[in-house]
Amino acid sequence: MNGKADPRAEGEVTTRTRLERGRGALGPALELVHTGRAPTRAVLTAELGVTRATAGAVAAELEALGLIRIDAKPSAAAGSQGRPSHRLSVAEEGPVALAAQVHADGFRAALVGLGGRTVATAPGCEIIDADPAQVIGSVVDAGARLLRETGRRCVGAGLAVPSAVAEPEGTALNPLHLAWPAGAQVREIFTERVRAAGIGGPAFAANDVNLAALAEHRHGAGRGARDLLCVATGHRGVGGALVLDGRLHTGSSGLALEVGHLTVNPEGRPCHCGSRGCLDVETDPLAFLTEAGREPGPEGLLVQARTLLRDAYADPAVRSAAEALIDRLGLGLAGLVNILNPDRIILGGLHRALLEADPERLRAVVADRSLWGRSGSVPILACTLDHNSLVGAAELAWQPVLDDPLGALG
Repeated sequence: MNGKADPRAEGEVTTRTRLERGRGALGPALELVHTGRAPTRAVLTAELGVTRATAGAVAAELEALGLIRIDAKPSAAAGSQGRPSHRLSVAEEGPVALAAQVHADGFRAALVGLGGRTVATAPGCEIIDADPAQVIGSVVDAGARLLRETGRRCVGAGLAVPSAVAEPEGTALNPLHLAWPAGAQVREIFTERVRAAGIGGPAFAANDVNLAALAEHRHGAGRGARDLLCVATGHRGVGGALVLDGRLHTGSSGLALEVGHLTVNPEGRPCHCGSRGCLDVETDPLAFLTEAGREPGPEGLLVQARTLLRDAYADPAVRSAAEALIDRLGLGLAGLVNILNPDRIILGGLHRALLEADPERLRAVVADRSLWGRSGSVPILACTLDHNSLVGAAELAWQPVLDDPLGALG
């Protein structure tokens, strides 16, 4: 022996030391790549507040877990100087989460990877049984088939339902449009069916609009907002959600932001809650079809309402119905703006289509009826993600991995 140190061994020790120092940054680093906020190693280094070497070790560990990809030789942009930073992206062939959604006109299952990418989608079903166990079992079976067909590793499963979901029990308190019993144990049923299908990882269930807001905040129209208000009407009824500083505000027991029961037409239609003229029954697809003098057809109500608005807006009856719903929606949004003072509003479902049909009318109503609207307009934008509730359901399943990648996958 010559007494000289082995440089390879020293290099291995240095790499391990850097990784140990940065191990607590694995989750934050993964979330930065997941949400598109760290497209390069240089940005990751700055966002984490660590050294370039530590950021490199963290990125390498995430790549070893099959979660991200590192392009060490990216092409330089025209006119740039120096060597470009390594580019970071989610691993396209990496693990997925099983996402499931149940709504008044059917259910759907999908596999969603990091970055909110939908990897595979099962054909939607338009039959909803009055037994929640039957429906949830069917949508889990559809997801399990996708996993077998793709051979992907699954990190967990999330379910979106059109009902407030009470915490910590995971019960659907008011699945009115599904004909399910109040207090259905949706999370327990979902977990049991996921386990029975041989799907690994934790299982979650939550309100569909909450999950839509979460997905839009991370990957869509809500990205970058601090206090984000989401209001949407899906197949039936109206829901709302609030994201504060990057996290869903669900209240003390998961029931916050039941905006569907704001009164916007005191002499209006009777609501399931016992009141009259709520957003829930004054601005949803059925209300639009009724206002326009159209009978609901065999297709889903949301599809029928969107099609009518898109193809027949020149019809005076359709335009008048749209204006009536826009005015009621604007009144409801103005009240929410006065209470919550969000820095951005995003609209989904039929509300998105109403915004796109006459954006100036809706914004004018909100500005005229709200204190904050008069002092400074609140941006009102359309949701941009397809099937955002499904993507949000996947976010629930991805969250343990984002919190602790090694603990979840190592």
